[in-house]
Amino acid sequence: MHRIPAFSSRVSSAIGGLVLGALILATGLSPTLVHAQQDRQMVDRIVAVVGDNIVLKSEVDQLVRRQTQRQGVSFSSDLWMKSLQQLVDRNLLAEKARRDTTLTISDQQVTNALNRRLKQLKRRAGGEKKLEKIYGKSILEIKKSFRDDLRDQLLATRLRERRKRKIEITPSEVKQWFDEIPKDSLPRVPKTVRLSHIVRYPKPTEEAREEAKSLISAIRDSIVSDKASFASMARKYSDDSGTAQSGGRLTGVSVNDLVPEFAAVVTQTPVGEVSQVFYNDSQNGYHILRVNSKSGNTLDLNHILIKTPPSEERAIEYLSAVRDTLLSNEDVSFALMARRHSEEERTASNGGQVTDPKTGTPDLVLKQLGPSWKRTIRKLEPSEISKPAEVKLLNGKQAYHIVRLERRIAAHRVNLETDYMRIRKFALRDKRNRKMREWLDRLRNEIYVDIRVSKSDLAAMRLR
Repeated sequence: MHRIPAFSSRVSSAIGGLVLGALILATGLSPTLVHAQQDRQMVDRIVAVVGDNIVLKSEVDQLVRRQTQRQGVSFSSDLWMKSLQQLVDRNLLAEKARRDTTLTISDQQVTNALNRRLKQLKRRAGGEKKLEKIYGKSILEIKKSFRDDLRDQLLATRLRERRKRKIEITPSEVKQWFDEIPKDSLPRVPKTVRLSHIVRYPKPTEEAREEAKSLISAIRDSIVSDKASFASMARKYSDDSGTAQSGGRLTGVSVNDLVPEFAAVVTQTPVGEVSQVFYNDSQNGYHILRVNSKSGNTLDLNHILIKTPPSEERAIEYLSAVRDTLLSNEDVSFALMARRHSEEERTASNGGQVTDPKTGTPDLVLKQLGPSWKRTIRKLEPSEISKPAEVKLLNGKQAYHIVRLERRIAAHRVNLETDYMRIRKFALRDKRNRKMREWLDRLRNEIYVDIRVSKSDLAAMRLR
């Protein structure tokens, strides 16, 4: 029989950190939610103990509320108890991860994850100041209060992924899993294609870059030497459509939210002075900026952007040369040329193979492809390579590519011969979920678990 560990200090810290937990876990963020959590602190209740950790009723309530909102289902006792078990599982995993000396997370990894999480929270709250007001603490205090919990989450995630990677599946297991599905229940797969492509981004010519740099240098001279109004020059010349009409003004901006090139110049420019001209790759243009005020990491500034228009001709010429090489030399593979020449990292490392971003499958549903993709492959036969064509990539950027059609697959009912990799993926996921469930159940013999509420208790709890 396991002894109940001492955890009185953890009770107070968990209740004290409940507001931040609500902010992190909720789908939205509002003062009403936070105040509601604060009002319930005195009537909260421990519903489970896992090792040294506790699970509060309010934490389960939050998870249930989120699931009812996302899934469009009503509250039920079964849903509440299922949510409680999910939180117990999370704590089991975190406790096991803390005890595993082979798992390590660096301070920098925790800091990076914490900054990403707080960036999301600040955006939902409407800015850093509002987040501090909602929580009643400074950003530094919020970071400190949440840091240890986030480290535990990262360790738990690493442990879970490590165990899942060790679980593999054999072809015979895939077949057995598939054969257990009633044949009349097998879904139909629509028309699909397999594609590979080589991508090049249009880049500005040297002449275009020099012209843009010359213009913004002249604008800077007018502001610095001739005392022209920064705001007036921004309204007249800036290519940043989001700020030009407001004189290039950006207020309440956090340095952490800026792209590296911009952040580096901002931190080095004294308040009230105009920066030197600098190039920003993410916006394909030259900038100048003036910092109006600084408060910690929060800035008020004006900026002007002069873009360097990209040249599509260079991208098309480059891809045409690559295509000519492939067509005239059968010994050169498309995959090799994709690794050498494609500028889309996501597919280049995989020999140019295009996969569904949600499922990872190389079988792409034809009707779900964008118009430009459909136009490019409409007349291609398997193994043929398209001429260079414009495309909008998943990252939103416009580019040019050549596409190789690997195969077309007619609409059909799912079968092992055609859809083995798709079936294997689902069979492996099912096996991993089953094995992880069995492992978590065994952990309850290793780590103290005390569930302090039953299904019959819920009605009375909800009336309180």
